[in-house]
Amino acid sequence: MWSVVGGAAVVGVVVGLVLTQTLGSDKEADGQGDDKAASASVSQPAGSGAPGTQEAPAPGQSTSAAEEPTSPAPDPHSTVPDGYDRYADSEGFTIARPTGWTRSSVSSQYGMEVVTYRSPDRGMRLQVFEVAEPSPDASYELFLSDATPKAPGFEQLSLETLDDGDFTGSRLEYLADSIRGEPDVGTWHVVDLRFQAADGKLYALAAYGADSDGREDERELIRTALEHFCPPATTCGTATDLD
Repeated sequence: MWSVVGGAAVVGVVVGLVLTQTLGSDKEADGQGDDKAASASVSQPAGSGAPGTQEAPAPGQSTSAAEEPTSPAPDPHSTVPDGYDRYADSEGFTIARPTGWTRSSVSSQYGMEVVTYRSPDRGMRLQVFEVAEPSPDASYELFLSDATPKAPGFEQLSLETLDDGDFTGSRLEYLADSIRGEPDVGTWHVVDLRFQAADGKLYALAAYGADSDGREDERELIRTALEHFCPPATTCGTATDLD
């Protein structure tokens, strides 16, 4: 289990609505756009479902939560690892992403746009999006239910609750034969982390890569992204430390 050290709780309101993304609104900030728009539930990674199908929205519900524990806010001046850049995204958040990766986005009917960063060969990607459900557990319950279409060959590897001190989050790992709009790399390995950030809202970080070269690279991508994630309109301080 990952442990998280430092940070303070932030009062936040989390709205639990499950809606669909708007089709055909892929946007590019780094000069290289996607060739396909993604369509998926806001609370699952874009493009993770069956090719050519739109993920079915679930009945919406609205809940509020106050004084919930949150993830520590990272230090904006902390050093990112070699091979990474600190990136101030146009959606308002800051994150560490691998050097040379490109950005695209898909409009969402809930929260901020779904942002995707891709490696130059498109063999790896990192997604950032806002979670609609009231908790990570509720989000995964919906995603893993029969009501949510899965990518071809979906195979769940693990689902862990990572709550620890001021950190609230859970991590899902799974395999898929293919990901819509992405190249054929063989079996995909996906690490999907959903957590409460310093602004009191729930976000997801999802890393994708070929399973054939091992699984630690996707895990490291998620760890680094989380350690340097600062949500929109938030002043971040103490760095998140993941073991």
